[in-house]
Parts: sequence; structure tokens; C-alpha cells
Amino acid sequence: MELVRLKLVTIVAEAVLEERLVDDLRRLGAKGYTVTDARGEGSRGLRTMDWEGKNIRLETIVSEEVAERILAHLQEAYFPHYAIIAYVENVEVIRGKKYV
Repeated sequence: MELVRLKLVTIVAEAVLEERLVDDLRRLGAKGYTVTDARGEGSRGLRTMDWEGKNIRLETIVSEEVAERILAHLQEAYFPHYAIIAYVENVEVIRGKKYV
């Protein structure tokens, strides 16, 4: 079995940003993504009010080049204005051509 090394980019953001973030990922080169509801507590504390909305966890497996483009875009377009976090992990996948 051949495994291909790629990057898993995970973004946790306000749910209201989902459509915009998905459009950005596609434009920046991601071939697919997974979105799930997210809960937790961070440096700003625990979200307890319904009016604050929910959070999403958006994940995509991409090449290193695409991962770098995504992070650079997030840093410029989102980090100054929204409660959003992002991180990258090394992953090894089967059927690597599916992601690049």
C-alpha cells in the first residue's frame, strides 16, 4: 500500500463564515472539505449565548503549497476581523491523487 504525504488544514470559525470559507478553499486549490459543528473553549472563553451563533470545524487535505496559500489568505482576510483559528498537520493518505 502506497501512502502519500499531504497536509490536513483545520479551521475553526464562526458558522456564519462557512460559505465564504468554502468558496475560498476551492479558489485556493482544495479539491474537497469536511464541515462539522464545533464546540469548545478558548482564549476568549466559552461561548454560552445562542445569539453568538455556532462554530464550525472545516477540514481539508491538500498539498503543502495549497496549505500555505490557505493560511496566508486566512491571516490576511480573517484573523484581524474574526474569532478564527487554523492549524496544519502532516498526514499520510491512501489515494493521494484524489487530493491534489
